[in-house]
Amino acid sequence: MNKPKSEANIQSQIRSFVSIEKLGVLFRANVGEAWTGERIEKNADGSITIHNPRRFKSGLPMGFSDLFGVAEMGRAVFIEVKSPTGRLRPDQENFLREMAKRGAFAGVARSPEDAEKIFRGALVGLK
Repeated sequence: MNKPKSEANIQSQIRSFVSIEKLGVLFRANVGEAWTGERIEKNADGSITIHNPRRFKSGLPMGFSDLFGVAEMGRAVFIEVKSPTGRLRPDQENFLREMAKRGAFAGVARSPEDAEKIFRGALVGLK
């Protein structure tokens, strides 16, 4: 039985395809969470102690697409990558619709072929 394709695998395929086909430039959106505080001490064992710690998040707003970039003609592109069975969250759908309303190419890609359709202006994967 074939193992289902992961979103990470599909994302890599899409980025390679877009580059090879010269459709534009895509970037992977990264977000993260970390800790900071008043004073950070490095301990002898290599661990650290954070005094008065507080958590912070860095990155992009909820719903921001997995991939974003620019099509060759200069139009913004936003692609939410999903596995064959992956489902779009409401905040992701809202983000894509808002970007499309403002003139960007936006959609859901489950394959490089879907991404190509998005780069050509199709609103893929949205009802």
